[in-house]
Amino acid sequence: MATINDNYLKLAAGYLFPEIARRVKAFAEANPDAPIIKLGIGDVTEPLPEACRTAMIAAVEEMGNRASFKGYGPEQGYAWLREAIAKADFQARGCEIDASEIFISDGAKCDTGNILDIFGDDNKIAVTDPVYPVYVDTNVMAGHTGPANEKGEYEGLVYMPISAENDFVAAIPAQKVDLIYLCFPNNPTGATATKDYLKQWVDYAKAHDSIVLFDAAYESFITDPALPHSIFEIEGARDCAIEFRSFSKNAGFTGTRCAFTVVPASLSAKASDGSDVALHKLWNRRQATKFNGVSYIVQRGAEAVYSSAGQAQTKALVGFYLENAAIVRQHLIAVDLQVYGGTNAPYVWVKTPEGLSSWDFFDKLLQEAHVVGTPGSGFGAAGEGYFRLSAFNSRDNIEEAMRRIRQMFGGA
Repeated sequence: MATINDNYLKLAAGYLFPEIARRVKAFAEANPDAPIIKLGIGDVTEPLPEACRTAMIAAVEEMGNRASFKGYGPEQGYAWLREAIAKADFQARGCEIDASEIFISDGAKCDTGNILDIFGDDNKIAVTDPVYPVYVDTNVMAGHTGPANEKGEYEGLVYMPISAENDFVAAIPAQKVDLIYLCFPNNPTGATATKDYLKQWVDYAKAHDSIVLFDAAYESFITDPALPHSIFEIEGARDCAIEFRSFSKNAGFTGTRCAFTVVPASLSAKASDGSDVALHKLWNRRQATKFNGVSYIVQRGAEAVYSSAGQAQTKALVGFYLENAAIVRQHLIAVDLQVYGGTNAPYVWVKTPEGLSSWDFFDKLLQEAHVVGTPGSGFGAAGEGYFRLSAFNSRDNIEEAMRRIRQMFGGA
């Protein structure tokens, strides 16, 4: 008889966002006339930039001509896209990243999970709490943890609590860990990291031969010129970090699917015999074996992000969502809620009122205001008592949702 991967049975509950969808579906069926506004999942709503659409239409036309038709592309991504990324996103910021160190993929979410393929099962892994659930769940699935306790914390993981008390920035651990997941601007809290803070992590990682897995999917929302967009802006990071990026939020590619991961050629880890092995070589082999690359059409669309028109259009798109975040902050503060994030980030992190639990506040918003958010406890035990609202929606919906919430709290 075939057997299963028993590690999946350790997962304490359904993945957070499907559980939200289940509750919303049940409410909608029971209240078919309720006009629900969804500010939960971080999905974009605005159209793809014109530059990207134009480039993709041209690529489709190329696919209709035998002379310009493209079949399998390079698993690592087309050179012209990798070169555009290296120049605009890294070299322009003083980062020593070569195009050959960039791997195009179909999503940062996929890569943050798939990266575990090239690491051993005996690494000590650290995550913040609250945390983007994919980091934890994929380690559970891979067998890197024990069972979860009553708070949902998995045996074997090192949890680094973040809260208002530490400005949602984790303390450097006193113990040695091997793999460290960091996300800035942070999902879910919207917190950002300074260069000095990231330098502490780089120094720690180099001192302990650790690897920082740095999720920079929201870097385009950083408007403060003092804040770093990449961990590779920090001296020494090439020797201890892998970075994940995405076109999902800056260019609206959530459904189009394109992202990339940076694995420096100088980055290595230990084999079981104690020898040093280049992680770039392993990731290249992993991708060549398990992945056939992102479609030519999509990559042409991503390349257009780096055109002058694409840069202007994506900047405007990011600015639109940041204005949404400012509106959310303004209205929540007006009803005396404690609000964090929403500046240099598309997420607003809210302290739940009146001692309500995260899920109780979810139900209250859904039932009384017909607004969907994300319970903080779904991101980890330390997220209990907090709630995430996304700025990804139309302006009309954002303003209507805030009107309803203010009315719910007795505001004008």
